[in-house]
Amino acid sequence: MASKPHTQPMKKHSQTDLVSRLKTRKMLGVGGEDDDGEVHRSKISQVLGNETKFAGREPIGLRLWILISAVMLTLMALMAVVFPNHLYEMMFSEELSTTQVSLRLYGGALLSISLIVWNGLHTAEKVVIQWTLLMEACYFGVQFLVASVTVAEVGPVTSSSILLLVSHVLFLIISLSYYFHLGRRNKKP
Repeated sequence: MASKPHTQPMKKHSQTDLVSRLKTRKMLGVGGEDDDGEVHRSKISQVLGNETKFAGREPIGLRLWILISAVMLTLMALMAVVFPNHLYEMMFSEELSTTQVSLRLYGGALLSISLIVWNGLHTAEKVVIQWTLLMEACYFGVQFLVASVTVAEVGPVTSSSILLLVSHVLFLIISLSYYFHLGRRNKKP
């Protein structure tokens, strides 16, 4: 019997065929830009969503502002926990007449907020930074209201209490401006 040479059928290796891969990706809808201008590398990332990271669009001074906020909040928290009387005298130019426990609890809460801000400094996710800035803005807004009521109750307005109120408003404006800047959608050219 004559044996025929057995030849294997030629398979098309679609993995290496670039045109086939391109057609498959186009059919799946990945690799190109979507309506928001994002490029998805896989169908899974397209369906689940990408972590929105900065790609060179980070506002100028954002990381410096978060660092300044984190350091400032940490120092205020430690001062409230360790030296509550001194902190109160420094802010309102009057001796503390109530218990120190409330200021120490304030320091503990402020320390927790500062840990969140430190986390916002070390992340690349846009959403985490936005929530950090919103949390900062809420803190400074509430702090401004509380300090305003306290200054009104204490009596004569001093230069240190005015400086305190102005600094809260300034920090609130800076945090909100970065928050709204990050929330804007970039327009396609």
